[in-house]
Amino acid sequence: MPNLKSIVESLLFVADAPVTFDRLCTLLEEFDRGEVKEALNALQDEYGREGRGVVLAEVATGFQFRTPAENADYLRRLTKTRPVKFSQSALETLAIIAYRQPVTRAEIEYLRGVDSGGVLKTILEKKLIKILGKKDIPGKPLIYGTTREFLELFSLKDLRSLPTLKEIRDLSETAPYEQQEELPLGQSEGEGDQL
Repeated sequence: MPNLKSIVESLLFVADAPVTFDRLCTLLEEFDRGEVKEALNALQDEYGREGRGVVLAEVATGFQFRTPAENADYLRRLTKTRPVKFSQSALETLAIIAYRQPVTRAEIEYLRGVDSGGVLKTILEKKLIKILGKKDIPGKPLIYGTTREFLELFSLKDLRSLPTLKEIRDLSETAPYEQQEELPLGQSEGEGDQL
């Protein structure tokens, strides 16, 4: 009898993108869906233990082996790649699209208060958003939404995994703020050191 857990592990290891549960079941048609789910659960338990260098994550509606975020600096030494960095405007635009999709450029620009054409072009090129169609209003503006690549990049299972406004507020309230010392009024820096 073949070892199903080993087969599932091998399939996920060689896959270059997340593999959906349905795709696994199609590839493993000789096994019952319940058996495949059990094998996946067992692998997630094994790879989910603390201290592992690889985890089995459910992202973008599929399963994929990933490395823990705390190992990123060491992995960059091997691959010599720079971390993905986004400008403030790109992050704002992505957040608006993720939370408000489907959304038009005019709606994004209204919320941001600035022209967003260049930012939209950049994140479209990175395949983090896509054009979903045209809105049925005069002018037929394009409507945008996030992609599977967006979910993969931010390690999200689906859009419901995005933090809620309450979670964001709680995080900002507990974040330590850097305190700066104030100079006494009427004395500028270096004034008190004169002889």
